[in-house]
Amino acid sequence: MVPRYQCNPRSSARGFFRAIPDKLPGCMQTAPDIAGYRKHWAERFGTAPFLPMSRAEMELLGWDSCDVIIVTGDAYVDHPSFGMAIVGRVLEAQGFRVGIIAQPDWRSAAACAALGRPNLFFGITGGNMDSMVNRYTAERRVRSDDAYTPGGVGGGRPDRSVIVYAQRAREAFRDVPIVIGGIEASLRRIAHFDYWSEKVRRSVLLDAKADLLVYGNGERQSCEIAHRLAAGEPIGDITDVRGTVFVRRATPAGWIEIDSTHLDAPGLLNPPADPYAMAERTQAAPATGGAPPCASGTSAPAAEHVVRFVRRLKNADRERSVIRMPAFEAVADDPVLYAHASRILHLESNPGNARALTQRHGDVDVWLNPPPLPLTTAEMDWVYERPYARAPHPFYGKANIPAWKMIRFSVAIQRGCFGGCTFCSITEHEGRIIQSRSETSVLREIETVRDTVAGFTGVISDLGGPTANMYRLACRSREIESACRRPSCVYPGICPNLNTDHAPLIRLYRRARALPGIRKVLIASGVRYDLAIGSPEYVKELAEHHTGGYLKIAPEALAEGPLSKMMKPGVAAYDRFKELFDRYSQQAGKEQYLIPYFIAAHPGTSDQDMLELALWLKRNGLRADQVQAFLPGPMATATAMYHSGRNPLKRITRSSEEVLIPKGLKVRRLHKAFLRYHDPGNWPLLREALRRMGRADLIGNGRRQLIPAYQPAGSDGAARRRPDGTRPFRTHHTGLPRTPRR
Repeated sequence: MVPRYQCNPRSSARGFFRAIPDKLPGCMQTAPDIAGYRKHWAERFGTAPFLPMSRAEMELLGWDSCDVIIVTGDAYVDHPSFGMAIVGRVLEAQGFRVGIIAQPDWRSAAACAALGRPNLFFGITGGNMDSMVNRYTAERRVRSDDAYTPGGVGGGRPDRSVIVYAQRAREAFRDVPIVIGGIEASLRRIAHFDYWSEKVRRSVLLDAKADLLVYGNGERQSCEIAHRLAAGEPIGDITDVRGTVFVRRATPAGWIEIDSTHLDAPGLLNPPADPYAMAERTQAAPATGGAPPCASGTSAPAAEHVVRFVRRLKNADRERSVIRMPAFEAVADDPVLYAHASRILHLESNPGNARALTQRHGDVDVWLNPPPLPLTTAEMDWVYERPYARAPHPFYGKANIPAWKMIRFSVAIQRGCFGGCTFCSITEHEGRIIQSRSETSVLREIETVRDTVAGFTGVISDLGGPTANMYRLACRSREIESACRRPSCVYPGICPNLNTDHAPLIRLYRRARALPGIRKVLIASGVRYDLAIGSPEYVKELAEHHTGGYLKIAPEALAEGPLSKMMKPGVAAYDRFKELFDRYSQQAGKEQYLIPYFIAAHPGTSDQDMLELALWLKRNGLRADQVQAFLPGPMATATAMYHSGRNPLKRITRSSEEVLIPKGLKVRRLHKAFLRYHDPGNWPLLREALRRMGRADLIGNGRRQLIPAYQPAGSDGAARRRPDGTRPFRTHHTGLPRTPRR
C-alpha cells in the first residue's frame, strides 16, 4: 500500500515529500487588489466594443495612439478563454488604451508598426498554445490545422512565435519596451530542453531580446508594469515584480546567494547535505568579492554571502535570498545537471515560500523573481466580468475559428491545478493553488452567455477549468500551504490537510442548471477521479445531470512504472470511479460511457507495460480513435526525465535513480500501436513485437488474443471480413478524440 505522506512538521518523508520547517513562515503574503489602482488618464475614452486592430478603429474611438499593443499568435477573440483578451480588457479597465495585432505577417516589421508606436510597451505572446506544440505533432510532423486561426488553417504563425514577434516589434520601434508572456514564454523562462531541436536552449528572454518576461497568469504583473511605466519609471528599474524574469549583470549587494551550481558528492567523513533544504550557516564571500566557481567554469558574481544548500535558512532572510542554479552552459552539456536544475525550479514554485532564482547565461544572469500571488475570489470575479464581446473580432467576418466554436458556450470557474502531473504544463504556468470564482459571478456569466451569445440553444458546453472538480479545494491551513514544497496534493495519496469537499461545486451545478433558459450544463473538463471517489454524491450529480453520453477521464497508464513517473493514481481509483459512475448512470436510466485517455511512450514505460495496457483495453471493449504520444514540453518534470534519464522527483546525484526512456521513432510508434491494437495498419508492427517479446500466443483470431494472424487486403488497412467471410470481433463502443494538452 502506498503511504500517505503528510504535509506537516512531523513528516518523515524524504525527497519532494520532506518535512516542512518546524518554524513555519507566516501565511502567504497579500498583494494589492488589481482593481484598486488609480485609473490612468486615458480612462476618459471609455470601453471599446472590441480592442482595436487597425488605425481606423482607433480613430473611431478618438485615440491618437495606444498605450499598450499586444501582439499575439492567435486570432483575436474577445472572450475570457483567450489570454490576449483577458490581459487587454484588464489593462483597459485600468484606463489604458490597448490595441491588438493578431497573427501579423512576421516576414517584416510593417505589421508590428500598423497601430503606431505604443506609449508604454509591446506585450508579446505566442497565444493560448505554445507555437511549437501548435504546429508540430509528437512525431515532429507539421500539422495541417490550427484551431486558433480563421478557417482552422495551419501556418498562420511562425515557429517560436514569441522570439519572432519580439524581433519584429523591436525592428519597428527600437526604443519601446518589450514584455513577453503567455504559456510559450512562461515555460521557457530558464534554460530548457527543446524537443524539436533535441538540445537545451537558453532562456527565451535572451533570444527574444525582451526587457521583461512575465510568467504564469499575467494580470498582476501587467497592471503593475503598466502603471509604473506610465509614472515614468524606466523599464530597466522594474526588477521587483513577482512573476517576472529579467537580465542583470551581478547579484546585488544585500542578497544572500545560495549556491546550487553543483551536485552533492558524498564524502567519507561527513554525510551528504540535503541540497534542497537550507540552514542558517553562512560563510562570507572571499575578500575579492568572488564566489565559488559555477559548474560551467565561470565565476559567479559577487553577493553579500554565499552559502551551500544546507539545512535551513532563517525565515527572515528568505526574501533577500537567491538560489544560483547551474549555468546554461553547464546544463546544456550535462543532462544530469539539467535534471538537478529542473528539480530546484519545481521546488521553488510555491508563492508562499519560493525564493528568487538566478541562472548564468554567458556574462549575464537571468533572474527569476518568485511566482505571482494567486488572485483572490473577488479579483477572479473582476477579471472574468470585464465587458468581453464574447465573439471574434468583426475583422474575421463569418470565418470559422475552431477554438472559438469549442468554448463559446463554456464558462471558467477556476484556475490552477494541484495534481502535479509531471507531463503537464498547467502547474508550471497557472500554479498549484486553486483560484476560484464566486457562485454569483459564475451564474452571472452563464446568464450573459444565455442572453448575448448568438446561437445559444440552452446548453452550457462546459463549467470547469484545468480540472473539472477542484473548485474551492484548498489546504486546510494557510500556514502549511505557505510552507509546503510538495509538487502534488494528491500523489502518492491525497494529503490529509487537503479539503476535498465537493459540496460547493455540487451547489454551483444545481444553481446553474436551475437558471431560466438553461436546459443542460455539461462538464467537458477532465474529472480528477481520485478526488471524485471521495464524494459519491458528486459522481451521482455528474452521472445524472452533467454527462452527455461520454465522460472523459485520464488514467494515462496502468503500470506502476509510468504511473510513478507521471505522479498519477493507480488503476484501483479508476475502477472505483467507474463502478460509481456506471451505477448512478444505470439508476438514472442512461447509457453512458467513460472515455479513458492514455499516453504512449511516457518516461518509465516499457514495451511490456504497453502490452498490458492494450490487453486491458481489449478486455474492457475500448478502442481509441486517436492516441497521444508523450511530447516533452519545455520545463516539464517528465521532460527532464526524458532528456537526462534520471528521476528529478528524487534527489539528483550521479548515481540517482535512472528512468527507462522510450526514445526513437520505432519505439514511440510501437507504443502508439499498442493503444490502437485494433487498427490493421498496426498489426505487422505488433506481430513483430509480440514475437520478440515471447508473446506470440497473443497472435490469432480468438477473443483472448490481441491481434489476428491474417492481414486484410487493401492499402487502407481497414478490416472488412475475414477470408472465411465472417466479420472480425468488434468492441461495444469507441473512444472519442483526445483534446490536445496545453
